Formats: sequence, structure tokens, C-alpha cells
Amino acid sequence: MTADWTILSGMAHPELAAAIAHGLGARTVGRFPDGEVSVRIDEPVRDREVFRVQPTAPPVDEHLVELLAVADACRRASAARITAVLPYFGHARSDARHGRREPIVASMIARLIQAVGVARVVVVDLHTPQIEGFFQIALDTLTAVPTLCEALRARLPAGAVVVAPVAGRVEMATGYAGRLGAPLAVLHKRSTSGTETAVTHLVGDVSGRTCLIVDDIISTGGTIVESATALREAGAGPQITVAATHGLFVGAARGRLLRAGISRVFVTDTVPVAGGEWPELEVVPIAPLLAGAIRRLVADGSLSDLF
Repeated sequence: MTADWTILSGMAHPELAAAIAHGLGARTVGRFPDGEVSVRIDEPVRDREVFRVQPTAPPVDEHLVELLAVADACRRASAARITAVLPYFGHARSDARHGRREPIVASMIARLIQAVGVARVVVVDLHTPQIEGFFQIALDTLTAVPTLCEALRARLPAGAVVVAPVAGRVEMATGYAGRLGAPLAVLHKRSTSGTETAVTHLVGDVSGRTCLIVDDIISTGGTIVESATALREAGAGPQITVAATHGLFVGAARGRLLRAGISRVFVTDTVPVAGGEWPELEVVPIAPLLAGAIRRLVADGSLSDLF
């Protein structure tokens, strides 16, 4: 930390904030007896640039309100500028209406973040690019693809294939394939109901090859399991590796992946990863990427060399 900027962590992932900065801005976050959030900034932030590190990880709504409360406290304490560092942007899958009576929650959250005085937002691997259009303030989107590729490079055998599990992940998968020097395959799906999909066909050759399925989020693990099944039916080799930026692992996701025979899972620590014995899981630190971005923003530098 320097004299004119500070990093404030929330309760969503204080370990990540501690890894970004050796010291943290002092804050007190608690709860009133009825569960309402209680926030106090315990050091002066007047005329300072504040970086608020808070992934909106589960429980998403609680961490979102805490983010807004701390930002509002900083604004009222005369902070010079507030930057919200959201390694994981929750509610990102609600980015469009699929029916007449549905909200676009990602757009609503963008308006809320702006309303409390945040001047800039930094995110990692947004679920869909259109979310950037919901913000009327600066938004910098970082990607964990280079970070994960460095961890994967020595772990993948020659001839491995990068697989996009849905058409929406083709751009991300292309980035992995280019950095790893691997061919690309794409699974195409169609909706069979409001909550279920089915693989219709595969574009690319996976016969006898190790497959690397890449995605931005692993939530319940359903997409990964469905993709692994389709790849094996297409003749893929027995080893299937998964890489994703955000490892939420909601509910029975871990057991689902283990039963599907996934050989290795790589995620970053944009959100806290649930504990327990899981030797197939490797958590790759994202703090160096975020620290590099903060250093460049403080110096009014470019973020282009982080991609």
C-alpha cells in the first residue's frame, strides 16, 4: 500500500485480497441481529483511491449488498475514486430476457454499483461480453486463460484437444488452443426443456485423444459431465481434464465430476474453493493477475500486456 491508495477486502474472499496486498485497509463488517449488514471503514480514505476486492460468490446476494455498503461508506468518507475489483461477477447468467416477465439482473446490478459511487469495475472472464454494455462507467475485463495455460502446459500430453462445451465458449477455447498449440473441438447443444440441454453433434476430431474441456464457470458440474459423456461416445481417450476460471462447485458438483471420471480439474481462486480432500483439483492463484492490474491502474498504465 502507498499513501494515496488502499485495498479494502470484504468477507467474500479476504484470502484473495491478502494475497493481492500484504496489508489490507481496515474495515469492520458485521451483522445486525436481523441479518442486515453493518459496515464501518476503520481508517481514513479521504482523497485516496480505494480498490474494493469482493467477488460476488455464494451467497451472492449477501456479498453484493456488502460490496455496495462498503462502496457507499467510502464515497461518504470522501474517497477520491472507488474501483470495485470483482474477480467473479455473480448474476452474470441473467443477462437477457428469455420470457416476457423476467428481469435482467446483471443490468440491475450494474446500475446499483454505479449508484453507490463506484467509478471503475475490474472483472475476470465475464460470462457474456454483453454485460459490459450494462455499465456506464469504465469496466476492465481480465482473463485467466494465460494463467491457467501456464499451469496446464506441463500437464497435458502431446496431441491433446481443447474442447468448447458450448458454442458460447468458442472464443475462450480458441485462446486456450492458441497458447497450448492444440487443436480445437466444439460441442453443439440444443435445449430439451427450460433447464436441460442435449449434445447434438461434435465438430472436430477427438478420437483416441486426451480432451481439455474449458469453461468460465463450474457451478453444478452438469455441463462438464454432459460434455465428457459426449466426448467418450465420440471415441475420446480416457483422460479428460477440465479448466475453468470460476470454481463454484455448488451442491453435489464435486461428486458429480468424480463419478464422471474427470482426471484433473484446474480452477483459479477468484472465489473461495470448498475444502476437503480432492486430489484431482488444482487451484491456480489469480492474485498476481489482479495485483498487476491494480498496479497499472494506480500508475494510469495500460492493461494490454496482461492478456
